[in-house]
Amino acid sequence: MIKIILAFLFCFSVQAEVCLKSFESHAIQQGGRTKPLYVHARESLRHLTGKNSFDGQDPVLTYCNLSLSPRYNAPAVTGLMIPAEHVKLKEFLGVDLSKSRILAEEALDMKKEIRIELMRQKEETSYKKALNKLFSRVHLYEEIKTGRNWLVPMVMGTTVNWVPIATAPFTSKEELQEGLKTADNNFVKEIKSKHIFELKYAKMRLPQISMVLTLIALAILTLFKRFNIALGFSVLILLLETGLIAARVYLSGRAPITNMYETVLFSGYGGLIIALILGHFKKDKTFVFIGLAYNVLCLFMMNFSTGMLSDSISPLVPVLRDNFWLSTHVTSIILSYGALALSWVLANTVLLKKRLRKIDAQDERYYADLIYLCLKVGVVLLAGGVLLGGVWADYSWGRFWGWDPKETWSLIVLCLYMAILHGRYTAWIPNKRFIPLVALAFMSVMMAWFGVNYILASGLHSYGFSEGGAIFLGSFFAIQIVFSLLTWTSFDGKKEASASA
Repeated sequence: MIKIILAFLFCFSVQAEVCLKSFESHAIQQGGRTKPLYVHARESLRHLTGKNSFDGQDPVLTYCNLSLSPRYNAPAVTGLMIPAEHVKLKEFLGVDLSKSRILAEEALDMKKEIRIELMRQKEETSYKKALNKLFSRVHLYEEIKTGRNWLVPMVMGTTVNWVPIATAPFTSKEELQEGLKTADNNFVKEIKSKHIFELKYAKMRLPQISMVLTLIALAILTLFKRFNIALGFSVLILLLETGLIAARVYLSGRAPITNMYETVLFSGYGGLIIALILGHFKKDKTFVFIGLAYNVLCLFMMNFSTGMLSDSISPLVPVLRDNFWLSTHVTSIILSYGALALSWVLANTVLLKKRLRKIDAQDERYYADLIYLCLKVGVVLLAGGVLLGGVWADYSWGRFWGWDPKETWSLIVLCLYMAILHGRYTAWIPNKRFIPLVALAFMSVMMAWFGVNYILASGLHSYGFSEGGAIFLGSFFAIQIVFSLLTWTSFDGKKEASASA
């Protein structure tokens, strides 16, 4: 009996040694670029399951065991679940409506049926998008399981051929481990520093650290009124986010504003910088609060909305490969969103304080002036970004303006905020209407920023389109509208008029 147990344990240990932790630094080619296996394994598992790891296991070991299990007798990975949240999709798959996931193996068995059902859908509905995403996940799972997704470098003379791990010339686990090490060393010796840097960068978890520090800074500022400490944390957060952005620039070789994840990162980062600059010149601590508040909202999205925002670094489409226009037009637009977001945060804060009767008419007028300042900065940046976008469009597509959905909504946002600015300047819009209007106006920014990408998904800006944000955007609109309705009644026009007189 003891011999049987020892033999079983020996066999299990041999299986477990097929995949090594050191595999995480090996080079792999996917998505049009070379990256460490650790990065690709996390991205693949996140796409498959919506999470960075499975069953608490290191993502590299999960990915490796999936890829090597058939050929090298690695431990089998069982119980992997794929998201299936659409009601109609659940009905098609025969999944219990109370559940939101399906076993990967069961989905793989239905791959042919899923593809046929997908081809039957002629209109771009939410059901078709859900089918398409499921099919993409099933296809990825099949590729990983058959070893076709893991491409390794085979150096032959002066050339490098990338071959699937399933067809690599390794006949045993010892040959596999040594062969991967040799092939990797031969390939990455010229780019070793960048390769290892990406591995370290992926493990540093800078977005998570920045989010925690921002929450601490907000708590210190609001609960303990320790402004200097909160300011010090703000500077530290900016340094961390500068490092995060610089790392992405180094790895991608371009401005970090080409997908939704990067625009959210850069908007929160830019918003905090604008807030600190305005706070310095106005000598007002309020700007630090709104800068931190908006930054933490962006960091929450980056860390928890992984189904909507992907931190993957991918090659650029041809139209975006002009770094000058990318670094001017898009940067101006995203910075304007950050400045307008500051006005939105402050407007909602004033609405809440007014509802709780925490501020008087004098404070209200003072905060309205601060909101007005944020709006001016945002509108100037947005106007510059729209004009630069037109010049870039003429350079790339041969026309300055084409009423593309992204262009149209950018113009709507600009016109709306210019009307609010003009109304405030001429006293046509008093504080009773100005502050609630600013809070509601940010919904137009969200529509131009997220709505065109997640809901409309049409036009020449198709390189920025994503999925998974319709529920988020609808929830944002609903919450903002309900909040505005509940707090708008706290504004008394007669009291405001008498106070100003």
